[in-house]
Parts: sequence; C-alpha cells; structure tokens
Amino acid sequence: MTDRARPSIWTVDTRTGAHTPLVAGAGSHLRPRWSPDGTRLAYVSTAEGGGAQLYVRWMATGQTARVTGLPTAPSGIAWSPDGSRIAYTMLVPADAPSLAKPLKKPEGADWAKPLEIHDRLVYRTDSDGYLKPGLEQIFLVSAEGGAPRQLTFAKQPVGGSIDWTADGRALIFSANLTDKWQLEGFDTELHELDVASGAIRRLTDRRGPDQDPAVSPDGKWIAYTGFDDHGRAYEAGELWVMPRGGGTPRSLTAQLDRDVSSPVWAADSRSLYALQDDRGTTKVIRIGLDGSVRTVAEGLTDAGLDRPYAGGAFSVARDGSIAITAGTAQRPSDIALVRGGTRRQLTRLNAEWLGAKTLGEVRKISATAFDGKVIDSWLTLPPVPAAGGRHPLILEIHGGPHTAYGPSFATDNQLYASAGYAVLSVNPRGSTSYGEAFANEIDKTYPARDYDDLMSAVDAAIATGLIDPDNLFVTGGSGGGVLTSWIIGKTNRFRAAATQKPVIDWASFALTADNPAYFTRYWFGKKPWEDPEGYWARSPLSLVGNVKTPTLVVVGSEDFRTPVSESEQYYSALHLQGVPTMLVKVPGASHGGIAARPSQSAAKASAIISWFDRYRTR
Repeated sequence: MTDRARPSIWTVDTRTGAHTPLVAGAGSHLRPRWSPDGTRLAYVSTAEGGGAQLYVRWMATGQTARVTGLPTAPSGIAWSPDGSRIAYTMLVPADAPSLAKPLKKPEGADWAKPLEIHDRLVYRTDSDGYLKPGLEQIFLVSAEGGAPRQLTFAKQPVGGSIDWTADGRALIFSANLTDKWQLEGFDTELHELDVASGAIRRLTDRRGPDQDPAVSPDGKWIAYTGFDDHGRAYEAGELWVMPRGGGTPRSLTAQLDRDVSSPVWAADSRSLYALQDDRGTTKVIRIGLDGSVRTVAEGLTDAGLDRPYAGGAFSVARDGSIAITAGTAQRPSDIALVRGGTRRQLTRLNAEWLGAKTLGEVRKISATAFDGKVIDSWLTLPPVPAAGGRHPLILEIHGGPHTAYGPSFATDNQLYASAGYAVLSVNPRGSTSYGEAFANEIDKTYPARDYDDLMSAVDAAIATGLIDPDNLFVTGGSGGGVLTSWIIGKTNRFRAAATQKPVIDWASFALTADNPAYFTRYWFGKKPWEDPEGYWARSPLSLVGNVKTPTLVVVGSEDFRTPVSESEQYYSALHLQGVPTMLVKVPGASHGGIAARPSQSAAKASAIISWFDRYRTR
C-alpha cells in the first residue's frame, strides 16, 4: 500500500528453519550487528519517526533501548571487543558555504529560497542526492546509552567500515586524509585511531584503495582489500594482511585473478572467508595465511530482483558454519546454511506465491568471439512455446560496464518472457568475474569490441533454433544503455530498442556525473578538452545519424550518475533524425533507484514491452 520496500530484521533458527520477525514494526530497521557475546543486537531504526537512530536489543528479554539521539543517521556500526561500547560513523553537519552576508528579510515577507552555493567537487551523488554540508567522522557511545563522543575531527570525510583492535584500545579505518581527497578519493589508506587520545597513525602507503579492515581475533593481523592503482578502469581487489604491530603487507590472493571482497576472519585467526565472483557466479572462499584457497560455499545470489546480477552475502559462525543468500533463476534469494560440507535451505520465502506461477526456463549458452574468447550468456525462454517454435529475442545488456550477469532470478526477464520474448543476458568482454585481462579488454576504448561479443551471443542464440532472427530487440540500463545506443548506431538488425539511463556524449557526461574525477581519470585518462576527438569517437551521439531503429529512451528524473540531460539530448537527436521515439521519465527515481518503487519497476518494464510489441511481427 505504500509502494516501498521496507527493511525489517528477522531471526532464522538454524536447526528448524523457523523464521521470526525481531524488529518489524513501523519504520525501517537495518544494519543489525551482534554483540561479541551474542546476547545483544545493535541496529539502526526509524521506529520513533524522524531520523534514524542506534538501538540495542537484549535477546534474552526482548527489551530494546535507543542509545542515541543523533542529528544524522549512523553507519559503520562496530562493537568493542568487550561489548561495552559501539563505534559508528556519522555526518557532522557544517554551515553551507557563503559568499556574502545574507540579505535581511523584512518581517513577514515571503521571499524566495536563499541561494544554493557549493564548493566541493562532488556536491551530489546518485545515492544521496545533493549533499548536506559537513563531513563524516567517527563517534563512540556506550552500549547502554549516553552522550556520544566524537573521536575524529579530520578535514576530510572519515566513513566506510571500521573495526576494533583486539585490545579495545584502537579503531582501524580507511580514508584519504590528504589535501587531495576530493580529486583522489579512490586512493585511501588504512589508519589506526587511538580511542583514548584521538591520535591517528597511518598504516598503509601506496597508490590505490586500502579498505574493509578486519582485525584477527587473536589481535596479530589486520586484513583488508585493495590493489595497486595502474590507472585502469578495472582492477581485481586482492586480500591483504599486515602484522598488527607493523610490518610489510602481503597479498594472499595475487595469483587468483578474481575480485575478492567482504573479508571475515575465521575464529582461529589462521584463515579468512571472503566473497569471490567467478564466471557470472558467486561463492565463498577460505584463504589461509599461507595463500591457500578453497571454495567452501557456492551458488550465492544477490538480493536484487529486477536483473540477474551476480552477487550475494554471507555470515560465518564461530564453529565455521556459513549462512548465505542463495537462489536460482526461478527463485529470488533465500537463506541457506552450509555446515560440514552440507548445504541446507532454511527459508522458502516465495514458495507459495511463485509456486502458482509458470516461469521461463533459463539456459546457459556460450558463443565464440572474433578472437576465440568464450562469451557466456543465459537465455530465458518464454513459459509458453511460440507457434512455430521460434521466439522474438530481447538482448538485455548489463550495466557497469564492469559487472556481470549470472543464473539468478530477474523480474524484468521473467516479465519479458511472460510476454512471449526470449531474453539474452550476456557477459561481453569488460564484464567482471573472468579476470583482469578480460575486464580490461575495453579499458580506455569502451564501447568497443564488446559490441562484437554481443552480436556473437545473439548469433549463438539464433543458432539454437529457438529464436526468430527477424524479431530481434535490444535494451539495457546504464552501461547497457550506452551499448544499446551504440548498437543501433552500428546495425539495423534490431526491430526496436529501449535505451535506459544511457551516456550519449562522454564529454557532457564526464562533467555532469556525480564523480568527474573518477570518470575522466580511469575511463579516459584525459579530460574532455585534452582529447575531444577521443571522447566524441566513443560517444553514441556520434552515430545517431545512422540510427533507423525505433527507440524508447528511459531515465529516472533524479538520475545523478548518467544525468537526465544525456537521455534528453538523445531523445531530441532521434526526433531531429526522424526516428520514431518516446521519452519515459520515472518520477523521483535516481540512477540506482530506477526500480526501487515496485509500481515504477513494473510500469517501466511494461512500457518497454509495449514499445517492442509495436514493432514485433506476429
């Protein structure tokens, strides 16, 4: 009835599978963190209205206490080893920048809002909109409530994840504390913060991100993820460890050639668990301090619903049991438990509802690219066979471009399939989970030969005999929107297209997106005025004169990643070229939140189906 996803907190009994709402009343409830002894749970909630606050629940009695009264929402929650204190990060509000004294408004006058003045390079983000003045800092509060104490007073933001040292005397955090933090926010270091004195000591020193610190239970090691920055658009995150008392860091996964994330120490401090994406799938691996790697859980799936992105989450108990998010191409993620090599599904949250639905079958198919590389894809087939046995095909392209699709549940794909379309989800070169070399095939050239990979995958789908080659359609969002617009500028083989939140002109994008320092440095290596020809040559707008394909343009009205102006200029260009087109704006939606409201997610997919139906031959 509210058309919003509302997070709540549940417990799942690992013996019986029974799940019970723990914090599920009015408001949003999120970021649960167990106390070290497991007797209490800290979490963030808006239960009392207003802003988000930090709460603690005593599990034995069910009693809950609000332990903060904060002006802004806390994040990065971390219990002290003895359970007496909780550290967190929070925005410290500041005065907005000004240029002159404000005009004196006569009493009772109805004046316009005052001027908006910004002085930061990144003054808005797609996730948070226009940023409030101030910087994130680290705070400390008693687990039983009381006045919080601010621990850091840096002139730079101190956010992200934090972890305590085993003796409870210091916190480890990641940040760029140099004067160049706005231009080089990607270049972070680990720091140690003395809780008593507030003194900060830098622990790492290299070009590249050092983040996600995790202190071993025995207090001897600090693990973290990061990589050496070579200025490329993609680098595989490695797992590093360094002695707690100081010493040379070393990578435990340098030879893995796969991205490693979310490290968690084993109880014996001899190894770590982490997530690893591999060929479109996600698993949990255990990495020994000697660099040994073995898979301990497979088949993880992401909690997202609209498209089949690879991903997942896990949690490790002291006895080595692993809880994971796991689903299939026909079911969204549930909770499963992996213990002693045996996997057991604990929840079946959508069994009754989806049990009454006939869903499309998903098959993995592979194509051979022009240079012999194997290109993976997944074909979702309509649940009802087409007359004649051949279906119209939608090529649905993932964003990023450094992300990956996999055999996961996707509402968009199943909706398209229910309308009679087969859907092809492809991992062209540039996709993650296939190694650094594969991902960097498009470094400083994107879009490039990934176009050829997509066409090879379409040809492989047609070769199955299940696809009507005269009924081809193409869509994709973000990076997939870029490639959709690029494809219809290169070929007329698709009957219609729907480009979603695309980049059309790289020069205008680079200076209006929410992270200009990153995009100009890592995606192009030069600023737009230093290489205007290079920016233009890779812009889909340069090919708009070739477009004949009827094209729907879709964007969120508050998209700050690929700004609305990108879609609007493409829509105008298509009109000027006489190409059939329509512009769809999703009100109030950001780039990442274009499918956040359930009704808008359904309406967007329905609009795309209706557009394709106009040009589909029966």
